[in-house]
This record gives sequence, C-alpha cells and structure tokens, in this order.
Amino acid sequence: MAEESVARHYASLGYRVVAERWRGQAGEIDLIVQRGGEYVFVEVKKARRHDLAALRLGHAQMRRICAAAQEYCGCLPQGLATPMRLDAALVDDLGRVEVIENAFGGC
Repeated sequence: MAEESVARHYASLGYRVVAERWRGQAGEIDLIVQRGGEYVFVEVKKARRHDLAALRLGHAQMRRICAAAQEYCGCLPQGLATPMRLDAALVDDLGRVEVIENAFGGC
C-alpha cells in the first residue's frame, strides 16, 4: 500500500509516525509524522508515474488538508504555534517514493 511505503520512507529519515488516516471535522490526513518538535502532514498520491500522481492534487484538496492540519495542531500543547509543514508524497507503480516538502506552501 502506498501509505505504508511513505511511512517507511519517513521512518528511514528519523521521523516517528504519529497517525495514519487521521480524520477530523475538516477532513482526513493520510499520514502524520514527527521529528523533534516539528509535525509533518503528508498527502499520499499514487499513480503510474510521479508526475501523474502530482496532477491528482487539487486546490480544494490542498485547502482541506491545510484546515485538517490546523485542526490537529489546535489539539497540541503549542496549538497553532506548533512547527509544521505540509508535504506531498508521490508513489509510482514501482513503489518509489518522491516527497515534495512544503508542497502546499504555508497554511
């Protein structure tokens, strides 16, 4: 499964998986990882090629992910001041993972 490949990728970089398929009122986040005090909210897209996977990220979806990430951070001790970023993880048919850090810019 694509999410599992992405979770392994982040774990290999020293991140700890905090949640998979987290669902809040604003929507679902595929993967939440943490390293140090920073939380990374990851949208996973799978397609035959990485470029095709990237095309599956729409503006409405980006807004929803941002809102869900803010909702999640609102429950943390630092609240919305929690260091965070939003990544897109693209998985191709061969299972290769390409991560685009800060794919959605700032929330």
